[in-house]
Amino acid sequence: MQLGLGGVGRALVRQILQTREHHARTRNVRWEYVALADRDGLVFEPQGLSDDALARLVEAKDRGGKLQTLEGGRPWSGDPALLEGIDAAFGVVVDVTASAETVPLLLRAVERGWGVVLANKLPLAGPLNVFRTLTQSPRTRFETTVAAALPVISTLRTFLLDTGDRVQRIRGCVSGTLNLVCQRLEQGERLSRIVREARAHGHTEPDPREDLAGRDAARKALILARLLGQPLELEDVAVEGLYPAEWDALGVEEFLERLPELDARYLELAEEARSRGRTLRYVIEVEAEAAEGRCRARLESLAPEDELLRPGVADSVVAFYTERYASGPLIVRGKGSGPELTASGVLADLLLLGQG
Repeated sequence: MQLGLGGVGRALVRQILQTREHHARTRNVRWEYVALADRDGLVFEPQGLSDDALARLVEAKDRGGKLQTLEGGRPWSGDPALLEGIDAAFGVVVDVTASAETVPLLLRAVERGWGVVLANKLPLAGPLNVFRTLTQSPRTRFETTVAAALPVISTLRTFLLDTGDRVQRIRGCVSGTLNLVCQRLEQGERLSRIVREARAHGHTEPDPREDLAGRDAARKALILARLLGQPLELEDVAVEGLYPAEWDALGVEEFLERLPELDARYLELAEEARSRGRTLRYVIEVEAEAAEGRCRARLESLAPEDELLRPGVADSVVAFYTERYASGPLIVRGKGSGPELTASGVLADLLLLGQG
C-alpha cells in the first residue's frame, strides 16, 4: 500500500513498474500494489492493481486528477481499518506524503508486523513515543527522511552505531531548498527573487516558509539526534529562520510580497562572507555529549576549509565526527533532493526490506 501520489509517489510507481521483472529474477522479490491513497482519495484492489491500472492512475495524477474520481476511486479519511481488508500475512505501507495524519495507519501496520517505508519525516519528528514505536520495529526503514537517496541513516545506524563507534557530533547541509538559496545569494541575487523562482519551479514547498523557517532542516536534525539516543522533541531544537517569526501569521502571498524587505540584509550577509573568503550555508548540528544546544539548525558563514564545502557546488552533505574518524569526519555527500532520487531511495529500502 502506498500513501502519497505526488511527485515522489508517481516516480516510485514508475520505478517499480520499470524494475519489477528485473528484481523478480535477481532478488526473488516482486512488489504488487493493493492500494494507492492520498488526500484526494483511495483506489483499493485487494487482489492487486494491474500494471495498466497503475500506469493510468499515475498519468491521471500527472494531469491533476483526483483519486476518488478516477476508475475504482473513492473518498477515504485515512482510517487504518483499511488494513484489515488486506488478506496478507505480510505487507508494506509506503509513506511518501508530507502529512502527520498517516501516523495511525503506520502504527497499525507495525502492530500487525508489517513493513513500513518512510520518505515522510513528519511521523519521525513528531512525538518521541511515535518515533520509538516506528523505529524499534526491524521492519521500518526510513533512509530518505534526511537526505533523499544519500545513505545517511544506514551510515549512522549500521556502519557507525551498530559496530560500536562513538559518534561525538554530526554536522550537515540537508535542505535542498536552502542550499539553492545560499548558492544564489553567493552569486549576488536577491532573496525575494530566488524564493519566487524556486517556488515557481517546484523547488520549495507550496508555502516556502516550511523551508525558510528551517523547520524542514530541524526535523532532519531531530531524527539524527534521536537515533543517537537523545530524548528530544521538536521544540528542543534551536532553529534560526530566515525571516521574522511574526511573519508566520501572514498568508502565503502576503509573505512573498514582504520578502523584498529582507533583500538588503541577505545581500549584505553574502557580501560580508565573500569579502572574508567564506561561504553561507544553512547547517544542522547535533552534539552527542553537550548538555545544552545539542541540536540546532542555523545559517552559518563557513571557512573555505570546512568539511561541508565543495568548491562551486551546493550539494547535500552530512559529516560524522566519531572516535574512529578522529583525524577527519566520515562524509556522505551528493545531490540530496528531487522526486526521482527520493523515489530511488524508497525503492532501495523496499528491496532491503524484501530481503529480510
